[in-house]
Amino acid sequence: MSLSISYLSNSSKNISSNLVLFVNEKFSTNNFNTYVSKSELIYINDLLKNIDPKKNIFTFELNAKKKIILISIKKDLNRFKIENLGAEFYEKINKNKNDEYFINSDSIESRHKNFIGYFLHGLKLKSYKFNKYKSKKENRLISIKVLGKKNTVSNKDKVKFKALEEGTFFARDLVSEPGNILHPDEYAKRITALKKDGLKVTIYDKKKLKQLGMNALLGVGQGSVRGSYLAIMEWNGAKNNSKPLAFVGKGVCFDTGGYSLKPAKFMEDMTYDMAGSAAVVGLMKNLALRKARINAVGIVGLVENMVSGNAQRPGDIVKSYSGKSIEVLNTDAEGRLVLADAITFTERKFKPKFIIDLATLTGAIIVSLGSEYAGLFSNDDKLSKQIFSAGEAVEEKVWRMPLHKNYDKLMNSKNADMQNINYVGGAGSTTAAQFLQRFILNNTPWAHLDIAGMAFSKYGGALNSGGATGFGVRLLNELIEENYE
Repeated sequence: MSLSISYLSNSSKNISSNLVLFVNEKFSTNNFNTYVSKSELIYINDLLKNIDPKKNIFTFELNAKKKIILISIKKDLNRFKIENLGAEFYEKINKNKNDEYFINSDSIESRHKNFIGYFLHGLKLKSYKFNKYKSKKENRLISIKVLGKKNTVSNKDKVKFKALEEGTFFARDLVSEPGNILHPDEYAKRITALKKDGLKVTIYDKKKLKQLGMNALLGVGQGSVRGSYLAIMEWNGAKNNSKPLAFVGKGVCFDTGGYSLKPAKFMEDMTYDMAGSAAVVGLMKNLALRKARINAVGIVGLVENMVSGNAQRPGDIVKSYSGKSIEVLNTDAEGRLVLADAITFTERKFKPKFIIDLATLTGAIIVSLGSEYAGLFSNDDKLSKQIFSAGEAVEEKVWRMPLHKNYDKLMNSKNADMQNINYVGGAGSTTAAQFLQRFILNNTPWAHLDIAGMAFSKYGGALNSGGATGFGVRLLNELIEENYE
C-alpha cells in the first residue's frame, strides 16, 4: 500500500467523494454552508446530536457515494496531539475500502501554527510499513487531496516534514532488516550511498581500525566472518567553521551475546541492537535533505557479536583507542565497548560542541522506565535540559538518571583500568553510563541515551504501527532546530 498527498486550491462544495472537515470542540458547523449543500448540512447537524463528544473522528454517509468525515479539534491540542490526530485519521481510513479523500483545510479554526502540516506529518509517520519480504504485495493507493487556501503548508515546511519522514523511515528500515541482510558489510554500503544526499561519508575498515588502536570495538566483532567498521558521516551546513554537533551510535547488527550467550528465547529480536546507530544515520540523512544550517557529524560503530573459535572470551583484556585497558568479563556487555572507542575518536578528531550517543545498551533501563522513556545520562545540565524539552515537544520522552563517582568502584578492575560489567549487582544502566563517561577525556558536554525500551514496539505506538520506531531521529532534530540553528 502507498500513500499520495497533493494540494489543490479549489472549493469542496461539489466533491462527490469522501470529504474531510474540521470542527471545534463545540462541534460548530456555522461555516459549513461553504463546503456542503443546505440539505447535507441539516442532515449533519441532526446526526451530531447523538455523537460521543469525547471522540475525535466521525463518519457520516450522506449517500451511496459521498461520506463526510468530521474531525474534532479540541482546545488543548499541542503539536504532538495534532500529529496524533493525523495518525488516528490514517488508522481509520486504512480500515475503510475508500481510496480517495479530500481534506478541506479552510474549515480549520485552530490558531495553532501549521496545523495541517503537523496533521499530515502524523498521518505519514503512522502509515509506515515494512513488508518488502512478503511475496504478496498490497497494491492499494490511498490518495489524499488537501483543499483550501487559508491553512496551507509552505514549501519550506513541506521540505522539512518530508526530510524528517524520510530520515525516520530510513532508520526504521535499517532496524527492521533481518541480520542475514543487514550485516556490517551491507550496512557500510548503505551508509556510503548517502553521499547522494550531500553527506561526506568515510568508512574505516578492520585494517584502519587496527592501525588506530580501536581494539575495544574490534574485539566485539572478531568472532564474525563479517567486517567491523567505523562509519563517519559529515554535514557542513553552517556558513562558518563552527564546531560540529556530534552524534554517536551503537551498531551491533546482531548480538548473540558472544560466549556470554543470550537465552534462545527472543534472540531473534537482537537484530535491533543497532537501533542507536540507525537513529544517527536517519538523523544525518534528514539534516542533509533539509539542508540544516549547522555543522554535524554522525559516527557509528558497525559490528556483529558472534560465537566462533576466534570470538572474544570472558576474561580477555583489550586496550581501547583512549589508551585505557578494559577487562571483558561479559561478552554480552559489548555495546559499551563499541561506543568507548567511537566516543573518544569523535572527541579527539572533531572537538565537537557536544557528543550525544544512542544505544540499546541495557535491559535494566527497561526495568526502570519501561517503554515510555529513554534513559538520559549526562555530564552537562544545559544539554540535559535541552534534550528533555525536545523529547517533550515531539513525545520521544527521556528521563534523566544519575551519574556519580561512587559508582566507579563497581567498574574498577583488579587486572585492568576497568571492567565492562558490574558483578556486584544493581544500577545496571547507571554503571554502563559511568563506564562510557570514562571515555570523554576533555570534558566535552556529553549525553548518553539508553533507548533499549524505545527502539522497537511489538504493539505499536501513537505514530508507528508496531516494529521499529525510529526513536531518536525526531528528538535530535527538534533539539537542533530549537537550540542550534
